[in-house]
Amino acid sequence: MKIILLSGGSGKRLWPLSNELRSKQFLKVLPGEEGESESMVQRVWKQLQRSNLADSSFIAAGISQIEIIRNQLPGRVPIIVEPQRRDTFPAIALAAVYLYSIANVNLQETVTVLPVDPFVEEPFFHTLSSLDRVLEESGADIALMGVKPTYPSEKYGYILPEQTEDASAGYRNVKSFKEKPSEEQASQYIAQSAYWNCGVFSFKLDYLIQLLIDKGLPIQYEEMSKQYARLSKISFDYEVIEKAQRVVVVPYEGSWKDLGTWNTLTEEIPSPINGKGTISDDCYNTHLINELDIPVAVLGLSNVVVATGADGILVTEKSSSPRLKEFISHIEQRPMYEERRWGWYRVLDLQKHKNGHEVLTKRIRIDAGKNSSYHYHLHREEYWTITSGTGEVCIQDQVKSVQAGDVLKIPAGTLHGIRALENLEFIEVQSGTEVSEEDTIRLTFQWEEMTQFV
Repeated sequence: MKIILLSGGSGKRLWPLSNELRSKQFLKVLPGEEGESESMVQRVWKQLQRSNLADSSFIAAGISQIEIIRNQLPGRVPIIVEPQRRDTFPAIALAAVYLYSIANVNLQETVTVLPVDPFVEEPFFHTLSSLDRVLEESGADIALMGVKPTYPSEKYGYILPEQTEDASAGYRNVKSFKEKPSEEQASQYIAQSAYWNCGVFSFKLDYLIQLLIDKGLPIQYEEMSKQYARLSKISFDYEVIEKAQRVVVVPYEGSWKDLGTWNTLTEEIPSPINGKGTISDDCYNTHLINELDIPVAVLGLSNVVVATGADGILVTEKSSSPRLKEFISHIEQRPMYEERRWGWYRVLDLQKHKNGHEVLTKRIRIDAGKNSSYHYHLHREEYWTITSGTGEVCIQDQVKSVQAGDVLKIPAGTLHGIRALENLEFIEVQSGTEVSEEDTIRLTFQWEEMTQFV
């Protein structure tokens, strides 16, 4: 069995900590095993490793997420890159074509798809592993995992099984699907033994490849990538599952949560204070999550989330947090914080002048033993002030040591890269007519290749 983890998301539901480059699954706010904080994707990957499923797993992610995945999941985690954000049908179609034409996966192999961020325990992955057997035994086109509901939720879709069959085989035929009903309707569905749709399902690779052929879509990865923009923005549920001739559901009765809002996420954050700050004693069920280097005080507010980050400040009642995505939909700005494979950066200031000149100031951290790419910029020059740590810079094939207090000027068009011998921080001031991430031409990520001519 091959596993595809879908890493989508617009980064709006957990704003201001999430953004277009750091969606909710990458926020390091969950308690880890050894006291450190970890993200949802780090937690799920560890669970896959413990279940002996990681070696068969791939992550389908947008091109903007590659850097943060490399940062949080070091090693050779296979990533299937989506050229642009579409929806789950295009993403899964691209992943299936990758398995077929690049990874040379057998057409009779079972492919299981799941979100990259479910909050579950180990029994979830035992049930997931059974989908392969269920597909074989049932002869179904699609096998779903259905979560036994614990209350009549209005947030989830429901899977209604056939009522007149023996469930002793460990699966049931699916009768219909219901999307996000009212609480009254949800109660009726639960009375009919309905399950929550948790977005986990399996199919034979041959099934989807043949479906793509029937639709006239390419089954070679490079060609599918080229034509990706013309694929319909539609969910896999609507385009495939609800049109399949036979679908079965495998019940899962363990714990499962979708931590998609501040309300649900803070239920799993044990400490009410994360970062610098204080909460007064008369606050009840209030959380402060502060990523800034300034203290935040919360006084006399209950059932509230206060979240501060480089992208903004949020104060919300927990019950209102599901409305956040729509409420901030008008906010358009570049992400002010990003994790890269070598560390992270935070935007400190951005100035745009009337003559088109721009000045952007960043605080940059390079983790010990890691390095940036070897690259240059066409439209800006940069000034670096090393504030802590030691390292090496390679500028136009010349290597020199740097330490706290050093200042470097890097003109436009100059090849440069930097490596940290110990954790290294510096202030970078970009000055020019274009200070976007797009004005970067990368030659290599390998330090050995940068310095081979020295």
